[in-house]
Amino acid sequence: MRQVITEKAEEVEELKDLILRYRVVGGASLEKVRAAQLQEIRRKLENSANLRVVKNTIMKRTVAQCKEKPELKKFEEHLSGPNIFLFTDLNPFKLALLLQKSKVKTTARAGDKAANDVVVPAGNTGLPPGPIISQLGAVGLPTRIESGSVWITRDTVAVKKGEVIDARLAGVLSKLGIKSVEVGLTMKVAYDDGHIITQDQMQIDLEETRRTIEEAHGFALNLSLNAAYPMPENIAFLMQTVHHQARMLALNASIPSPDIIVDLIRKAHAEMLNLNRKITKEK
Repeated sequence: MRQVITEKAEEVEELKDLILRYRVVGGASLEKVRAAQLQEIRRKLENSANLRVVKNTIMKRTVAQCKEKPELKKFEEHLSGPNIFLFTDLNPFKLALLLQKSKVKTTARAGDKAANDVVVPAGNTGLPPGPIISQLGAVGLPTRIESGSVWITRDTVAVKKGEVIDARLAGVLSKLGIKSVEVGLTMKVAYDDGHIITQDQMQIDLEETRRTIEEAHGFALNLSLNAAYPMPENIAFLMQTVHHQARMLALNASIPSPDIIVDLIRKAHAEMLNLNRKITKEK
């Protein structure tokens, strides 16, 4: 008993040292994460983050002792279920994206949720007729037999994104070789230098964010051009605009200069021809 207490105390001290050493403390769900994939994630992040699997009670005890970081107390609200804790100096949003990218598609087990709409395509299943026909029909997949194989007659949505996959459907999708779920670590919460960032806040749509930034950049550039506010980003455009306006002013005012003398002569020649046509017409 004393040995267990000593080991827990040492574990708390070790975690406390990690919390004080790193700027960011993250908590990620271990639910449905396979051991092989966890090893792969550890390998990918070995130079970026320190990963530890500990009981929530140990983590809560450690947090209670970290008086230097009082805001970390709110971290406890998100400690439910099996978790892995990440200690790093990486931006927590970047860490969340790294974990998201490390997820892989795999065959479903009963109780898993579909990562996306699962569409079973029309075509040859490669399976011989037999019990599989009734199994496919039981999950709503239309079939026919052709050339000694069972065929799916049309593309069919077997389950929608976020829906729970039952044992019967999981078995069918496995036989068809369809990988319908994503497994990996999902960031639940992060403590970043005094701030608590929740899972919802860390879910970033990169394409939408990029589009929004590009749109904002376009608006800002147009505003600076219309206000003639010089900056390194717009100075070339402003110079082009000023040059064009100065050129048009000089042409309209017939102010001779080396840059526009050819255009002035062309303008005078065109006006002379127009005037000549009017005089000839009046005669």
